[in-house]
Amino acid sequence: MEEHDIDETEQKLEAEVAPALVAVHPNQKFVSVSVGSDLRVFDFQHGSAAQLLDEVGGHRDSIRAVRYSKSGKLFVSGGDDKLVKVWDTDSWRCVYSVVSEKRVTSLAVSGDDKFVAFADKFGVVYVVDIGDYDEENLAPVDKKAVPILSHYCSIITRLEFSPDGQYIISADRDFKIRVTFFSKERLKGPHEIQCFCLGHTEFVSCLAFVSNQDYARGLLVSGSGDSTVRLWNFASGSLLDTCEVSAKAGLLNSNQKKEEEVLPAVTDLCETSDGSLVAASIQSLQGVMLLRCNFSAGTLSIAKVVSVAGETFIPTSISAASSVPLLWMVMGASSLSATDSALLARVRVVSGFGADHSESVVPETSVLEDKEIPGGEPLLLALQGKLTIGEEAFSTAAEAVKTAMRNLLIKKQYSAERRDFRKRGRNDKKNQP
Repeated sequence: MEEHDIDETEQKLEAEVAPALVAVHPNQKFVSVSVGSDLRVFDFQHGSAAQLLDEVGGHRDSIRAVRYSKSGKLFVSGGDDKLVKVWDTDSWRCVYSVVSEKRVTSLAVSGDDKFVAFADKFGVVYVVDIGDYDEENLAPVDKKAVPILSHYCSIITRLEFSPDGQYIISADRDFKIRVTFFSKERLKGPHEIQCFCLGHTEFVSCLAFVSNQDYARGLLVSGSGDSTVRLWNFASGSLLDTCEVSAKAGLLNSNQKKEEEVLPAVTDLCETSDGSLVAASIQSLQGVMLLRCNFSAGTLSIAKVVSVAGETFIPTSISAASSVPLLWMVMGASSLSATDSALLARVRVVSGFGADHSESVVPETSVLEDKEIPGGEPLLLALQGKLTIGEEAFSTAAEAVKTAMRNLLIKKQYSAERRDFRKRGRNDKKNQP
């Protein structure tokens, strides 16, 4: 009876709440928001929601990763239904549907649009050679994914291709960032590890590359559950700088005991095209923090905290176009259980993100009112589902996302008796004598 009660408690703790995600086309031709299994795309050219064409019916479970390719010709989505879908953004037709053995946790697109990499919940990274697709074929093509590396049963939280396409960077819940050669043979044979970027003390939640004309190869920025943003020379694995964001954002309770302290996790990062600024969304922060990167000194410093006034708004995902100085933020969550089918999403936009910023000047950024957002009411209606959403719903959503993220990514500690019980329940042990 006691073991049964423990199982029920674990199931409640592991309730699968999916955060809302946002992705912006490089030229801001489209903005996409996913909530649960629902994928919403707004087309700026037509001023309306884009119609997605998928012969097999779209995603059937929570979407966990969305990404535009560097050229903007492709959009990729993947999630808990063990599917990775590649969409042609000219027609918004699903041109490839790739089946994963496990749930998809992250994905990336190579700079030349030829390869899609994705990671599953078991810690394996796969690559799909998408090449050229038949624009006359209206049915999605099934593609075979090839495994290229593994993190040994550690959930991979983020994937990125390096700007030069030479490396694929993978981060996991066990505090590691792995830099792996993405060889010329691409899908043939094992891929050599270049180095590890080690230093985080909690799960690594997000990655971003910053570069400019003088530092074309770029530097790597990472965010973590340890409430830090770190700057790396990813080719050598060298830690260049660490920025403690929680204390500087005023998110820590000074009356809280040290042993009870739960640091707010950095949930997402987004860089400007010139590498001058990096935006960070942080649990409990109503808005975003802007960090300035000094390439020559190899340092990160806090430039500004952009706060959202008048409502509870804690972004679950952020994204920006490379050619438009706007930062798009979304807050929301969904539970696909029978008792809670709401698809909550709220979109806000920060202006002035992406303009050239000298180190001595505070960025001139502000949160736009709804009427000032490009696309106006049609965009908000398409991406949010409705124009206004109750304050109580978002407060509940923010807490649900925070709890679900930590339950998913923080490794659980079990007693010896509990470990033995869990081993007996494993599927691969049930048929053994």
